[in-house]
Amino acid sequence: LRDEANFRGLTVVDPATVLTTHLTEVLKENMAELLSFAETKKLIDDLPGEHKKLVEDLIPSQFTITGVQRVLQNLLNERVSIRDLPTILEGIAEMVGRSNSTQTITEHVRTRLSRQICGANTSPAGYLPLIALSPAWEQAFAESLIGQGDERQLAMAPSRLQEFIASVRQRFDSAANEGDLPVLLTSPGIRNAVRSIVERFRPQTVVMSQAEIHASAKLRTLGQV
Repeated sequence: LRDEANFRGLTVVDPATVLTTHLTEVLKENMAELLSFAETKKLIDDLPGEHKKLVEDLIPSQFTITGVQRVLQNLLNERVSIRDLPTILEGIAEMVGRSNSTQTITEHVRTRLSRQICGANTSPAGYLPLIALSPAWEQAFAESLIGQGDERQLAMAPSRLQEFIASVRQRFDSAANEGDLPVLLTSPGIRNAVRSIVERFRPQTVVMSQAEIHASAKLRTLGQV
């Protein structure tokens, strides 16, 4: 029935392509778990010679391979490519003296990868579609964070969380109906907390902070939550 389907304007996909597509998605969803200590060490050991001094200065005197592994896993959990390992290690080196929190270090590394992150989310039309978090929700999230470093947690009332979830769903579903795939833009201090909520009901939605917007990115704001 391939010819009939094509005649009717449908796209015919062969079984091998379907399997490959689904397998790729499964790998992407679980890439963080697949990145073992041994794989992390191999990635570091295989860096070109010009980056060896950076590695020697950083590992193990300032940061462990396990710490690098956790930072890379944090990036992979949000489907951020770790191909640019030298830049990632430079970002770690910049923060390691100021914080021992792998999450805080990861947030800084993301700013170093701003060009890459913006590029990955740029629309075919050449702009980065944004939906911003409103000042009211910015304040609500900031006031609900408790703890420090990797122990930092969000303590927001369930009713408020449901209100936030409903608002995000409505705004992003509306954008999707218009053919847009926007990112949710927040302030740097609450980005990770917002992402921890959004990933539960819209795992495909990218959450970026204002610090991750590269200077060369062309922005298009579609509204706010």
